[in-house]
Amino acid sequence: MDAFYASVEQRDNPSLRGKPIAVGYCGPRGVVATASYEARKFGVRSAMASQLALKKCPQLIFMSPRFDVYKSVSYQIRDIFSEYTDMVEPLSLDEAYLDVTTNHKNIPYAMDIAMEIKERIYRETHLTASAGVSINKFLAKIASDYNKPNGIFIIGPKKAETFIEELSIENFFGIGKKTAERMHQMNIFTGKDLKNHSEEFLVHNFGNLGKVYYLNARAIDNRIVNPNKIRKSIGVEWTFETDTNEVSILENELELASTELTERIKKYSFKGKTLTLKVKYNDFTTLSRSKTKHENIDDFEDIYHLSKELLMQVPLDLKIRLIGISIKTNEKELEVDEIIENSVTQLEIPFKEDLG
Repeated sequence: MDAFYASVEQRDNPSLRGKPIAVGYCGPRGVVATASYEARKFGVRSAMASQLALKKCPQLIFMSPRFDVYKSVSYQIRDIFSEYTDMVEPLSLDEAYLDVTTNHKNIPYAMDIAMEIKERIYRETHLTASAGVSINKFLAKIASDYNKPNGIFIIGPKKAETFIEELSIENFFGIGKKTAERMHQMNIFTGKDLKNHSEEFLVHNFGNLGKVYYLNARAIDNRIVNPNKIRKSIGVEWTFETDTNEVSILENELELASTELTERIKKYSFKGKTLTLKVKYNDFTTLSRSKTKHENIDDFEDIYHLSKELLMQVPLDLKIRLIGISIKTNEKELEVDEIIENSVTQLEIPFKEDLG
């Protein structure tokens, strides 16, 4: 979806249309959740500090999030998806992968399905969506961001590898700013540069993800669209009104966080054995510490005790602005292996270019 939260606000409040808005909180510790395209022209982006966003765009209008409304619209959109295929893997409230190799309407071309779904979404929700159509998840994700807003972009099988060779490394899905900077130091700036390196070289420098980069540089991604994807973590975090490194205050916050996390674990019947403590300092550096137990971590006493234990492993030279705790399953390596070793071939989606 295009600027989903902001677009819903503009849809529901006509006075906001055509104006720069941000969904989030405008206080000293506020963060932008989503910015409208009018705001993005000023450089306002998701996850940006609200005060910085206001400096970039003084006329920015902040709207408090209405997650109940966003969830309702998201379910409405997923109902549309389900009319075309059961193979839907949601990534978030506003994004999903669809495998339309076999679809309920027997439409032969993926591009036509994407166009029809886009039209249905607009007709039924009055919101625009952008679509990426390709032979695998990696390429489809890149394509979906390539022609926003209200666009569609297709990367066919005959052009896939050439397209990736010409793509800047910053635009690779899964390569963040810090990884891109490391690659630049190795004179890797494009997909072609990445492709010129061996799998051994990439694994040596980037660990198991090096195997993913090796495949992606060749336009390969063997992951399937998984409609039954299992939640791998659940957590809570928040930003303090005032930075602090007082242990008593931090422990009090951890007690509140542990209570909230315990409630969420029960609500979702979540099971996990690894607890992670995350802190963000007032210089915006982030540090995390984890501990894994043999049994599931699911009650308040366990969570609070482990959180305090991990806090003792965290340097407190600088004051802390954010703290969070989460429970994770032990499937991190499995997730990477799924990308590398899954034996399913590229999705056999018909492309009109194949007929020529």
